[in-house]
Amino acid sequence: MILVDPPNAPGHGRLWSHLASDASFEELHAFARELGIPERGFDRDHYDVPAEWYETVVASGAAPVSSRELVARLVAAGLRRRKRGA
Repeated sequence: MILVDPPNAPGHGRLWSHLASDASFEELHAFARELGIPERGFDRDHYDVPAEWYETVVASGAAPVSSRELVARLVAAGLRRRKRGA
């Protein structure tokens, strides 16, 4: 399932959501391609999506979840890739 958390991560003068899959990276990349989300937005295990895209991402089928739930579901699926040294 494709998941998206609320746009609550600040960066570059705006807020960002995280788009992830609890099934596979292939599912995540296919969903992102369909929406035209640039590959450069992929960061280890999720895409960074600007706040103004949030409603479109949800309308396209991503399940809105809390940031905590998104991370928990990535961990449970074995898809969480932590930063090196973290």
